[in-house]
Amino acid sequence: MSNQGSEADNGRLHDAGGHRSGTHYAKDNDEYGFTLTRRDLIKAGAASAAAVAVSPSTALSDSERPATAPPEISAVTFSVNGEVRQLNVDTRTTLLDALRENLHLTGTKKGCDHGQCGACTAMVNGRRINSCLTLAVMHQNAEITTIEGLGTPDNMHPMQAAFVKHDGFQCGYCTPGQICSSVAVLKEIEMGIPSHVTLDLVSSPQATPDEIRERMSGNICRCGAYSNILAAIADVAGSEKS
Repeated sequence: MSNQGSEADNGRLHDAGGHRSGTHYAKDNDEYGFTLTRRDLIKAGAASAAAVAVSPSTALSDSERPATAPPEISAVTFSVNGEVRQLNVDTRTTLLDALRENLHLTGTKKGCDHGQCGACTAMVNGRRINSCLTLAVMHQNAEITTIEGLGTPDNMHPMQAAFVKHDGFQCGYCTPGQICSSVAVLKEIEMGIPSHVTLDLVSSPQATPDEIRERMSGNICRCGAYSNILAAIADVAGSEKS
C-alpha cells in the first residue's frame, strides 16, 4: 500500500502495457547518470525551434552579410509619340514602368502586371503589345505610341471620338489600352493578318463583329462596356472603308 501511495502522489502510474512513464522513467535513468523529464524535453524542443527560426540575416554580422550587387543601368533611346527620348534605366525596367515612371506618360495603365488585362497596351512600331511584359531596353530605336500620342481633347483620334460617341467606357481605367488596341486591330485587318476566327486565309479578313471580338479579347473591361466598344470600333471601321 505504501508503494502504491507513493506512486499516486508523484504521478508515476503504470500504463496499460505495464510500462512506467513520466518522471518515474526519469528517476529510473538517474541510476545511469542521465535525467530527462518531460518538461526538460519540451524546453529543449522549444529552444531548438527558436534557433532554427532565427533568420540568417540576423545571425550574421554586418561584415559577414553577402553584398548585393548594384543594378545594371543601360541607356536606351526610342521615339515616344514622335519625340526622341533618351533614358538610363535599370535593365529590369519594363516598358510600362519606363513610360509611367520615367517619362510620366500615365495614360498607359498598370492593371494586372501579368499581361492578362490589356490595360497597359501600347503600340511599338505599329504593333500592339502588353508593355508590362517587355523590357524597355529591348526597344532601342523603336517608335512607340501611347494614348497621349493618338490625339488630344481638342483634336481627338477618330477612335477616341467613337468611344465617346458610343459610350465605350465607364470608369475609364482600361480605356487607353482599349483604344490603342482598337487602332492596332483595324491596322492588322487592313494588313491582311488573320486571327483565330478567320475562315478564309487566302482572302483579306474583314472587320466583322466576330473578328473584332476575337482580336479584342485580350483587353478586359471590368465595367462590361463590350457592346459599346464593339460599336465604336465598327463605326471607325465603316468610316475607314467608305
